[in-house]
Amino acid sequence: MSKVAVIMGSKSDLPVVKETIETLKEFGIEVEARVMSAHRTPNEVAIFAREARDNGFEVIIAAAGKAAHLPGVLAAYTTLPVIGLPIKSSTMDGLDSLLSIVQMPSGIPVATVAINGGKNAALMAIEILAIKYDHISNKLKEYRKSMADNVKRQDRELQEEI
Repeated sequence: MSKVAVIMGSKSDLPVVKETIETLKEFGIEVEARVMSAHRTPNEVAIFAREARDNGFEVIIAAAGKAAHLPGVLAAYTTLPVIGLPIKSSTMDGLDSLLSIVQMPSGIPVATVAINGGKNAALMAIEILAIKYDHISNKLKEYRKSMADNVKRQDRELQEEI
């Protein structure tokens, strides 16, 4: 069974993270969501990351705003793939979060999606899991076909209108 951890720096990140959780569940992926802070609960973050593989996780998605150190701290303590989800903040519209996550030092990578890109964070995790699980790969192919079909339908509708 595939299992993804979704860690957010604050419960206030939940509106963005909800789409992440829902998308993962639509693909039949087990999700565990937690609130942990790289700055306020660093020991808990380190313990979680060190034990993540043994606890059955295969990918970690970490949502954080402002200084946004959570994804990098998690990545420092695990060899599992970590996907950073920058959260839009009031300070710089999330640019601070994006830059904090994407500018990781060499050797400790964090895959990074767009600011508030909760759905893409889930889809990135799904792509990683699809390497190992055929049923997830098949669902992903169906999902992509559905998106393509939707664009083709919209084009036909446009052609009829004009």
